[in-house]
Amino acid sequence: MTFPGRSRFSALVLCLCLLAGLSLPAARAQAPSPTVYTVEVIVFRNMSGAGGAEDWDVKAVARRPDKPDAPVTGRFVQSIPSSQFQMSDIAARLRNTSNYPPIAHFAWQQTASSWGSGAGFTLAKLGGSAPGLSGLIYLEAGDYLHLGLSLSYQAANVPAGLGASPGTVFTLAESRRVKRFERNYYDHPAFGVIALVTPAKPAAGGR
Repeated sequence: MTFPGRSRFSALVLCLCLLAGLSLPAARAQAPSPTVYTVEVIVFRNMSGAGGAEDWDVKAVARRPDKPDAPVTGRFVQSIPSSQFQMSDIAARLRNTSNYPPIAHFAWQQTASSWGSGAGFTLAKLGGSAPGLSGLIYLEAGDYLHLGLSLSYQAANVPAGLGASPGTVFTLAESRRVKRFERNYYDHPAFGVIALVTPAKPAAGGR
């Protein structure tokens, strides 16, 4: 039901507010979209066995705060095709060596999770699947940007210098502060990782 004069009354109230210098409710400003980062990773083997024997039953744990800064989980945006890789030259040099052959090279875009959350994506999600390789990678942002790895690798053949029995599962668990546009190296006697993190563009969704 409509009431005669309601539109005229509303217009009158608006005029009175303007004349009195009162401010009307403003539209709520939208929060800026979180930064989208491009992360590129090369995983390679260490065939030299130069790291020496260790207790391979001890599982490393990446150091992080006990409590995250805020309950934010990063969003996967998209995979990056090999034609857009930024470290293809490094992968090519590794392929030309006998001791450090790459076993996986992949890239993707995502927003960062809270620092200390450990919330990441599996290698299968990121397109980094390779025989014997599994785990997850997490990008976290707080006062600084951190890239963490929790990877396992079971090699078909183990270099004698490592003193590991056939079928040994090697683990690499490390989180470190990273700087944009700088290559970061994660070391392990059996395999290593080179990672590059660069800002892409504001997020427009994700999954």
